[in-house]
Parts: sequence; C-alpha cells; structure tokens
Amino acid sequence: MPNTATLATLSGSDLAADPNWWRQASVYQIYPRSFADSNGDGLGDIKGITAKVPYLVGLGIDAVWLSPFYPSALADGGYDVDDYRDVDPKLGTLDDFDEMSAALHAAGIKLIADIVPNHSSNRHIWFQEALASPRGSDARERYIFRDGTGKNGEIPPSDWESVFGGPAWERITEPDGTPGQWYMHIFAKEQPDLNWSNREIRDDFLKTLRFWSDRGVDGFRVDVAHALTKDLTEPLLSRVELNPAGTGADGHDDGSHPFWDRDEVHEIYVEWREVFNEYNPPRTAVAEAWVHASRRGRYASPEGLGQAFNFDLLQADFDAEDFHEIITRNLAEATQSGASSTWVFSNHDVVRHATRYGLPKGGGRHAKGQDGKGWLLAGAPAEELDVELGLRRARAATLLMLALPGSAYLYQGEELGLQEVAEIPDAQRQDPTFFRNKGVEIGRDGCRVPLPWTPEGSSFGFGDGGAHLPQPAWFSRYAVAAEDGVEGSTLELYRKALKLRRELQTSEELDWLESGSDDVLHFSRPGGWQTVTNFGDIPVELPAGDVLVSSGPLDGKLLPGNTTVWLR
Repeated sequence: MPNTATLATLSGSDLAADPNWWRQASVYQIYPRSFADSNGDGLGDIKGITAKVPYLVGLGIDAVWLSPFYPSALADGGYDVDDYRDVDPKLGTLDDFDEMSAALHAAGIKLIADIVPNHSSNRHIWFQEALASPRGSDARERYIFRDGTGKNGEIPPSDWESVFGGPAWERITEPDGTPGQWYMHIFAKEQPDLNWSNREIRDDFLKTLRFWSDRGVDGFRVDVAHALTKDLTEPLLSRVELNPAGTGADGHDDGSHPFWDRDEVHEIYVEWREVFNEYNPPRTAVAEAWVHASRRGRYASPEGLGQAFNFDLLQADFDAEDFHEIITRNLAEATQSGASSTWVFSNHDVVRHATRYGLPKGGGRHAKGQDGKGWLLAGAPAEELDVELGLRRARAATLLMLALPGSAYLYQGEELGLQEVAEIPDAQRQDPTFFRNKGVEIGRDGCRVPLPWTPEGSSFGFGDGGAHLPQPAWFSRYAVAAEDGVEGSTLELYRKALKLRRELQTSEELDWLESGSDDVLHFSRPGGWQTVTNFGDIPVELPAGDVLVSSGPLDGKLLPGNTTVWLR
C-alpha cells in the first residue's frame, strides 16, 4: 500500500528507520570518476564525494546512487568489475568508503550502490581461473563457455551480436596454447557473462549484498537486471529467430527470449529480497530492466527488488499528451504492483535532457531521434540545437517530475543545466560503444565529462590535475560557483524545488484538473498544492493560488516557452 506519511512530519531518526523512505525519495546519481577529484590525478574519487557532502545537503536530496566504484580496467566505465567487494585503488579504499558512508548518513542522506550481476570483468579472479582451467571444469562453469562450430570450432556458437557491437562470443586460447572455446559476452568482450544457473554464483552474490549492507549501504541499483538467466538449449536460435514480428521492443514480451527478461530471473530476486529483509529497515533495490511495460511490475514486486526504473518520460517527446499518458499509465502500474513509480530524464547512459529538448521535436521520436545520438553522429551541428529552448524545457520537465508521486532520480550536473558535451576528440573518447560501433554509435562520454565546480582553473574546480575527459570552455558558465546564490539559476531552482518537495510530499496520488488547453497539464496533490505546465507556444492564464516555485518567469500568466509552476 502507498506510504501516506509525509517526509516533512518525520524526524531524522524516524526517517532513518522508515522502511518506506525510498517510495518518494529524491535520488542523486553520482558517477564517481567524474564528480570530484581529491588528489589531482584527473579522476574523481571517494574522498572527493565525501568532501562534497555539504553540497549534497544543500541541494536537498534524500539519497545518493553511486555508479560502480569497484576495481576495474574501465573497459566500460567501471561496469567491468574485477572485485565486487572492494574499492578501486584509483578511487580510494574501503576505509574511504566507510568514511563517505558515515558522512552521508550523518547528513541524513541514504546510500544506494550500483551492483553489476550479469557479468564480471575479464580480470576477475574467477575468469582468470577459467582461462587456466580445462574444458568442463568447475572454473569454466562459472561463466558461459561453448565449443565453436565449423570444422575446427572456428565459428562462434551462434550469430548473436553484442549490445556494444560485434559478436557476442569471444574465443580463448586454451592452457596448452591451442585455439579453444568461446565465452559469451552480451556487452564488451572484457565483460564475460556469469552463469546464473550455477549455485556458486548465486551464493557469492548473496555474500556481496550482505558485505555492502553491513557497511551501511541502504539499497542497490541492479544493472541489466533483466539479463541474468539464459536459455542456452542447443541449437541456439539465430538473430532472425530472436526478433519475430509483432512482439515487444526487444523482440519478445513473453519471457521466451534466450537471454532477455526470462521468467526464471525472478527466482534470483526472491532470494535477494530475503537478504534485504534481514536488515532494519530492509535494504531497497531498483531494477534497470529495459522490458515491455507489461512485465516491469514483476521486477518491482515486494517479493522481488521492490522498484524498477521506468524510462518512458526519458524516451518521450516534450509533449503534453505524451506526458499525460505516460504519467497516468505508470502510476496505475505502480499501484498494481505495490511499488512506487520512478521518474528520470538523464543518467550516465543517455544524452542530457537539456540538449535533447533543444533538438527538433525536443529530441523525441522524430527528426534526430529520441536520444539525440543522431545529432551527435552528424557532428553536432550548432544550427540544429536551440540551447536556450532546451534548458527552458529541461527546467520545466524536471519541476513537473519533482511534483509527481514516486521517486525522482537526478543525474549529477543536471542541477546546473549542463548540456551534453559534443566536442570530444576521437582519441580522447573512452566508451567502448564508440570504438566497437564507430560511425554508428557516438558513445556516452558526453554526459560523463567531469563536473565544473568553479568558473576557472585547469579543470573548473574538479581537481588540481585536469580531467580524464576534456571539459569545454563553456563549462565556466555552468559551474556551481557561478550559479550558487544567483536568483533564477538552475541550481537555485533545483534547491528550492527539492526543499519544497520534501515539505509538501504526501500520499502517492494525484488528480488531473481541467486545463482548458491541449498544451497544458494541470494536476493537484493531496494537501492542496497544484502543478501547471505550459508545453505550448502561447501564454495561458494562471490558476488562482500562491506561486511556490516556477521554472521560468511569470507575468500574471504562464508564459510560452514551456514553464512549470507549483501553486498553493
């Protein structure tokens, strides 16, 4: 049932013990390597995060979601994990992690850790053991090894493609030096898929969940939560067979795909839930599961992970009709599953929404595509991007999102109004999707560029030794110090809205109100406050009430150019 306690009525100790704290939390995603660098090596680190806890407190968030901080060769931005129960030495130590956790909790901020269960890195001790062991060994059974086809096994076991481009199989050299078996990797070849039919894998991840929970982690974001279990029954299906006409976005919406969204994956999460419930309050989890909407609720069930990302608003046009349909449908789905809904516009994998919304059709389903990547691949022509419009729409969309029931996920830098960084030389890119799909994918580096904290300095205050991805000169205008205390700045808008959200939060429901225009969305929340958003190009009358916060200027009316206002 929806939690009807308001955040405003909970004391600090009550909030810490509230088992439902996550249902309407404001969660701030930190990409550690690009947040703050404490030692001047050009890479963000754990101590850098600890030093910025006062900034996070001032922002007004309820929780931090930490992208992977584990030992890694960075073949995929840290999502290639060498050791699930340690901190990358380049980022710090376990002691540093404990200090950060303590500082966040002392400030009343929860901590969510990214966990990557589908695959390890190829440097993980298990995979190194597999390479040194013979066919059929226990070490190889931790991963998905198969013999190749063809006269000498030189052809991959199937024609499946990696998400990052190229074959989903990589051949190894056997310990005796001869060409050997192939292992499966849905993503980069440095990310071999784990074999979740192996009891050892399942038990070891339960240990990992307890390891971090015992260190104060309050919840987990589960990477690629829909891909763990596989059906590798011979003969393996071909790519043509994997994408029959008339099914869901991934070709299947009934659990029949051999490695996406299989029904048996939920057996794993029932065990995880048992571990989460060992703690008081229970640990939380949110699934990154790119699945058909009809199947999302299973990941969000109380017997499973408890919550699942919905990316529907992230993928939508900036359009009143689209937003209305998506919000209505997702709130209904959340009620049915017993979870709360999730809302997100930007993260470490997508073009920042301030840029998407400045492209033709707002970076939606038309013109340059819903994700803005087509524009980047075309060389990011400046004449096609309306920076001012994109920021206005981003501010309006975020203010609307923060008024919705459910949890809001924010990505570092969006509170500054940051645009996507398009001008990264090929030689300085890091994302494997760029190198494996050159000319087809631009990669995700543009949203992962280190944050600007000051308008000047070699890395705009990120650290004393430059930044691991190049920062453009225009970052100076978006620096924290340039926006701090400046009325009307995006940073101050976020601070005000997040403070009000906490004060006004109530039960997980809303009522749509008549707006008088197809371009205007108007809803009320329990407690007597309302939100109105003008998606159109002409002024509209403001409803009666006191203005609490507005994403843009008002002149007795809700001006065109896309504005959201909260009223009471």
